[in-house]
Amino acid sequence: MNVKKLILLGSFSTLMLTAVSCSNDDDNKPQEQGIAPYTVPATYTFTREGATSVDYSGQTTRLVMLDELGNYIKNAGTNGTVADKTFLSDMYSNKNARFTGAGLNGSGKQLKDKTAASKDYFVLNQGGGSSAEQVAVREVFENSFADAQAGTQGTTAAPGIAGVYLDGTSKRVFAANGMEPQQLLLKGLMGACLLDQILNNYLSTNKLDEASNKENNTKKVLEAGTKYTTMEHAWDEAYGYIYGTDNLTVTPNVFKYWSSYINQVNADADFNKTKAAIELAFRTGRAAIIANDYAVRDAQIAIIKTNLSIVPAVRAVYYLQDGKAKLTAGDQGAKALHSLSEGYGFIMSLRYTNKPGTNSPYFTKAEVDAMLAKLLSGTNGLWDIDGLSPKLDEISTQIATKFGFTVAQASKVN
Repeated sequence: MNVKKLILLGSFSTLMLTAVSCSNDDDNKPQEQGIAPYTVPATYTFTREGATSVDYSGQTTRLVMLDELGNYIKNAGTNGTVADKTFLSDMYSNKNARFTGAGLNGSGKQLKDKTAASKDYFVLNQGGGSSAEQVAVREVFENSFADAQAGTQGTTAAPGIAGVYLDGTSKRVFAANGMEPQQLLLKGLMGACLLDQILNNYLSTNKLDEASNKENNTKKVLEAGTKYTTMEHAWDEAYGYIYGTDNLTVTPNVFKYWSSYINQVNADADFNKTKAAIELAFRTGRAAIIANDYAVRDAQIAIIKTNLSIVPAVRAVYYLQDGKAKLTAGDQGAKALHSLSEGYGFIMSLRYTNKPGTNSPYFTKAEVDAMLAKLLSGTNGLWDIDGLSPKLDEISTQIATKFGFTVAQASKVN
């Protein structure tokens, strides 16, 4: 199935289910099940007793924490200061009051305990997950902090030497193997933390329906001191990991992390149904939960899983091909390292995708690990770019084929 068919299937399913859910036809399916007709709002706005019933403040907090982590490394490279690995590790686990943002240090939230921590993959160990993998993934990020420290000691980056490289007007910090620790951290955690929590935790029926959640939601038993049920809140938490730091009140609008990359993928005519499909599915699913329409809710989960999983796939191919195009730019290929690092991070994210009906990722952990190892297989890792070009095409084709699009479709935004 090609990508257009894949996305259109999601959109078509949404529209059909929404139409059924909003219909006043006495013969419609929800009424046969005792479910009253309900409306899907035009925006993600839901209220109860005159107040909002939407809350994803914890997700917003973690997105802001990720901002500070990335900026700490970036600023160290720009300002010529040392990125202290202990400081970064403290930020990752929110210890010793390392954040400057209001309320972050005392929030009780952290990124580390949500890394590779989803209900499906790392509690129930579906999708090939395990506690050993969880430990190993968290070590990858801890090691990136050490790479950031090594790269900010005042040296100039070169093959086998960690340091800073002036890329245009940007000073980028590279590890000895050419990996940019900031990009590994940001794109890697978008997968191992944010995407894993969205697709394999909060949109998991094992999470949504656990314990007495479904019964309480049906009876509208609210969490103490709130306007929402536990199931409603779980759905909001999934939504918040995508849209939790968006700001549509400023010009230009602010979109970050998955919200930003959904927009970037959607800007390509080959994938321009993606954004609408995800947003409509989130609104429809939330309205369905309020209406106790669990069949429609589950249909929206499948739509979100399909359309969100394709985003890291498209961006991985895009950045691998962008890096390939910069291999001839001189500087021993250093200008390609930023894009290749982004591509590496998005490949990491593929491990946390979820193929509807399987409760497993589109690529297994072993397949993802093999692609990552191939990228770094040169003596000096990404620096050995002269030998990487065939590998970039091979990996790009492997990813594109799995998701039913072509490398050409993903390599250009047009």
